[in-house]
Amino acid sequence: MQSPNILLIVCDQMTPFLTGAYGHPVVKTPNMERLAREGVLFENAYSPCPVCAPARACMMSGTYTSVNGVFDNGAVLPSDMPTFAHYLTNAGYDTVLSGKMHFVGPDQLHGFRKRLTTDIYGCDFRWVKDSWIQIKESKGQNWQEIMGARTNFHSKGYIGDAVKVAEWHHHLSYDEETHLRSLEYLHAVGRDQNRQPFLLCASYHHPHDPFWPPQEYWDLYENEDIEIPEFPEDLEEKCSMMDNWLNSYHGVKENDLRDPDSLRRMRRAYYGLVTYIDDKIGELVASLEENGLTENTIVIFLSDHGDMLCEKEMVQKRTFYEWSSRVPFIIRMPDGTGAGTRSATPVSLIDLLPTLCDFAGVEDRMPCNGQSLLGLIDGSDREERVVFSETHSEAVGVPCFMVRKGQFKYIYIHGYEDQLFDLESDPGEWNNLSGNPDFSGRAAELRELVLDNFDPDRIADEVLSSLRRRELIRETMNANKTFWDYAATFDPRRNSLEQYFH
Repeated sequence: MQSPNILLIVCDQMTPFLTGAYGHPVVKTPNMERLAREGVLFENAYSPCPVCAPARACMMSGTYTSVNGVFDNGAVLPSDMPTFAHYLTNAGYDTVLSGKMHFVGPDQLHGFRKRLTTDIYGCDFRWVKDSWIQIKESKGQNWQEIMGARTNFHSKGYIGDAVKVAEWHHHLSYDEETHLRSLEYLHAVGRDQNRQPFLLCASYHHPHDPFWPPQEYWDLYENEDIEIPEFPEDLEEKCSMMDNWLNSYHGVKENDLRDPDSLRRMRRAYYGLVTYIDDKIGELVASLEENGLTENTIVIFLSDHGDMLCEKEMVQKRTFYEWSSRVPFIIRMPDGTGAGTRSATPVSLIDLLPTLCDFAGVEDRMPCNGQSLLGLIDGSDREERVVFSETHSEAVGVPCFMVRKGQFKYIYIHGYEDQLFDLESDPGEWNNLSGNPDFSGRAAELRELVLDNFDPDRIADEVLSSLRRRELIRETMNANKTFWDYAATFDPRRNSLEQYFH
């Protein structure tokens, strides 16, 4: 039997809660909903690290960030770390990347045969910030002084005129090129009678900020009911130390994130960008059909992490709260296996590598931290799973971990007060059960799971050492004016399909 093709569709910073596929009554995502009807939707899928580059490195390597060393958006995935692209290439697949993967360092392929576009971000150490080092050196104790000395207003893009309708801009242009090259590739392989199986990863920037939807997507939500967050009076008392670090880093007090009109405008723009990505999904699936590829192609859709979108008066990602750490994750099998199934079992993006290897029949592979999803897709796996997420760099002062087991989520902040939430009775994560004697056993059990699997002190030392090395090399590269950016070999003036093949 011919090995199945794989179309992996990745978006950036999409929370599942604002999609029709996950039950939102207003946001229009008919193509995600179709994939869910024809495939398996994972209701409790998590990012292994709710930051772009680490999440993608974990996804590709099937390893935790504390294993692969990609601690933040300025860290290198080692070239000797096997990825699913390496395994599938060696299994005879044509492995192709179109769009964003946020690789940092000189290796901009990590097993892919080729990229059809450049990346949207630079791939050197310019991401590394002095404040990241300083807050690690103080173990988070001097956060107000460290963060207060900087001007880093991530939150500014979530308010007022920063949210705007734009017919064209750089980020939209990037996604349009990513999409065009993906469609061209599918058309090319559809015409090749002797084609090898392919893995095409089409990876888009949106709905990541800036929230600048095209006019047609903004207009879709004219007169629609746009829900906005609610803020309890004791919100600041509920903040963990991790919340304080992130809110200071994101500059949430520098802007009014509670103005109802501003919130509705931001959410409306985000709704539009979610639908924009949904349309891209639909066009890719239609291209499979038009090019005779549907019957032997697995379609996977996911995001690297979510976005708080002012829930709890927080923005962007980096936190373990559901809006940031939960991701949409849908897999459609060509033979209809599991069609219409909604799996409640907690899963992680690190599960993608062993799953793709199973799809491709790759049995000889090195150990990883992920667990194949094949048994959840065909219904043969009914075992309870435990999912971990980590974040140790950028704005946080110490190693931080999340563990999800059953209905409970536990957050460990090394040296500081922890958090425990019952997601079944408290989906908004407002009631911290840590310290409640009725849940002391549960908190102890989940804390032990974290400490049995991870060494926070070792990780803290490794993160600080890594940041100091990268800071030094950043200065050298600036002085030498050296770059690692990928130069795409695709020439848009050429029409020959042979450019796609060996």
